Amino acid sequence: MKTLYSILFLCIVGISLSACQETPHKREYNQELALKLKADQYGMSQYVMAFLKRGPNRNQDSITAAQLQKAHLKNIMKMAEEGTLVLAGPFMDDGDIRGIYIFNVESLEEARRLTESDPAVKAGRLIMELHPWYGSAAVKEVNAIHNQLTKKSIAE
Repeated sequence: MKTLYSILFLCIVGISLSACQETPHKREYNQELALKLKADQYGMSQYVMAFLKRGPNRNQDSITAAQLQKAHLKNIMKMAEEGTLVLAGPFMDDGDIRGIYIFNVESLEEARRLTESDPAVKAGRLIMELHPWYGSAAVKEVNAIHNQLTKKSIAE
């Protein structure tokens, strides 16, 4: 599953970068889709990216840490189902930045409220660093595509 998230992240970055490049021979503009995804003239949208970082309180026992992780994953699934979280995934190394969220929300304040709902954040196991981000409007379709590829939920 971690590999899938890493691949999706790399694909999204690639989509975002290619959306900024001139490739007229590959462009097939779909106005209906652009309107549905609220894309600007470049096929892009504004998001809020969150970097999930190690928090100051990581001294939970293994059972409590596992319960927090499960609750964290359930919260991710809930936000994805609501459409406010369009991409999430862990980093594969053991650095201080543990993962990312990309929120499809109007403001940093709304993203902050959503991050504060995360049980791992509430427990101090994670902290969030939020940034406005400009990327491909196609990012909004990742969850629908991901659902077609998923045999088992990460929150089980």
